[in-house]
Formats: sequence, structure tokens, C-alpha cells
Amino acid sequence: MKTIGVLTSGGDAPGMNAAIRGVIRTGIYNNMRMMGVKHGFNGLITGDIDDMDISSVSDIIQRGGTILRTARCDEFKTEEGQKKAINVLEVFNIDGLIILGGDGSLRGAKALSDKGIPTIGVPCTIDNDLGYTDYSIGFYTAVETVVDAISKIRDTSYSHGRSNIVEVMGRHCGDIALYSGLAGGVESILLPEVPFDIDSICKKVIQGKNRGKLHNIIVLAEGVSNAYDVAKQILDKTGIETRVTVLGHIQRGGSPVPFDRILASEMGKMAVELLMEDKSGRALGVKCNDIFDMDISEALEVEKQFDVNRYNTAKILSI
Repeated sequence: MKTIGVLTSGGDAPGMNAAIRGVIRTGIYNNMRMMGVKHGFNGLITGDIDDMDISSVSDIIQRGGTILRTARCDEFKTEEGQKKAINVLEVFNIDGLIILGGDGSLRGAKALSDKGIPTIGVPCTIDNDLGYTDYSIGFYTAVETVVDAISKIRDTSYSHGRSNIVEVMGRHCGDIALYSGLAGGVESILLPEVPFDIDSICKKVIQGKNRGKLHNIIVLAEGVSNAYDVAKQILDKTGIETRVTVLGHIQRGGSPVPFDRILASEMGKMAVELLMEDKSGRALGVKCNDIFDMDISEALEVEKQFDVNRYNTAKILSI
């Protein structure tokens, strides 16, 4: 292993830059040539690749986004696209590739590994929807962003005596809503994993108002329902004005929290070391605070388990 490439793919996540830094500096420390692939698998197909040195990753550990940029690439999903990518890797003499991203990115890493290209997948997604790992890089930063927004919304909600719905990302996985709702002390958390009853939500809103509560905050994962429809139903059933705040892509940005920086740094280092050990088709993860690697095919087959205990804790404490 003389030359290693690194790319970021799919949605960006806070901590990707810290992982890139971990990869590049570990490789240089071990006297390897390091190369950065820009714009994800698109850049791999088109040859948008540059050498990287220590200075290339200076002053980025605290930055959100990804200095390598990212994109989704339908062409890479085809056999022809993958052949182009492999040809580019051969032209640039890249011996191994480290891929940072979510489910789709890991599937891309698997496709290359199946064709003989040494690859390592590093989980970077704010959704935390990969079942094989406790946490993915960027998740805790996204939760921090949402909790900060909830605190600000509570101030104005209290002032006006309103109910507020905060829509967060999570089309199929409600972890952002669950963790931020529990940490933010909200009254209701609506998740794709749990069917919700609008009458129960309205009852809680009314009971809160009757005991003198001047605000009510509901966190809703985007995969559950249309937030504006839910707000209208609450207004129609309770007469209480209900506003909607859609946080959107603000959840992907911002400086990564220390947990994400540390996790990304350690995973970046370990990814390089695995390639140096001639290992391929591995996905990194974290369980009980220990970083591990497993077969990427097996990792992708692990279904995400909903944390019922944490949900029940939030439900009990929101009475």
C-alpha cells in the first residue's frame, strides 16, 4: 500500500473534515502518498483528484461540511460507471480508497471492494440510520443544533403562549427527533417508528394550557407527516395557535462537537491502518465507545433498531 485516496459522498455531515484530516495525516505519518477525490464518486469517475499533504488538512478539524466537496452520482451505480472509476484509480496509481458517507456511500465502497479495489467505509451521516453502529459521525452535532433551536423557539413560544412544531430531518429514522426531543424537554416527539394519535397530542396541549403552561413544543421527524397539516389539526381541535419551524439543512452545517471530532479522528486513523494491513471491504463503527470494523456486506444487512427505552423515557418525562 503506497498510495491511498479518500472521498466524501452523499449528504455532508459535521466531522467529515476531521475524518479527512485523520486519514491524510495518518497516511503521511506512515510515509504514504495521499490523494483527495473531489465531488464524491463523480470525481472518481472524471479524475478530479489531487495530491494532499499536511497543509491540505490544516485548520479544518473544527469546520463543518467537507473540503473535498460531495455529490450524489447515479452513474456510479451502473457497471459502466464503476468500470470508469476503477480505470481512474489505476491511472492515478491509487492502491486503496477510504470512503466517508452514509448507506449509499458504503454500498459504493462494497461495489469497488467486490471488484478487487481495497476499500474502507467510514460512517458519516447525521441521520444515524446505520444499524450496525451505535453512532455515525455528525449525528451528535446535528442533535446539538436542534436542541439549540428548540431553546430559542421555547423563548418565543412562551412569550406568545403558542404551540410550536419543530420539523427535523429523519425520513426513515427518528433518532435526531428522539435525542433532541429528550434533551430539549419537549412535550411530544413524533417519529416514523411510532404511529401517533393527533387526539393524544391535542389532549396534552390542552392539559398543559389548563395548568398554566404558556408553551408547547412538538418535535416532528420529516418522515412522519406534513408539519403544517399537523399544526392545522391542532389549531382546529384546540383553538391554540400552532406555528411550524422547519430546520432543514441547518442541521447539516456548523462546527462539529468534540464527540464527532474525536470519533472522526480515530476512525480516519483506523481506516488507514486497516488498508496497511491489507484489509478491504470493511466498515468502521462504534459500540459501547469502542471503535471496531466488520465486513461491509454484513454491516449493510444489519437493521436499525429503534430505542424503545429512550422513547419511553422521553414520554414519561414529558407529562
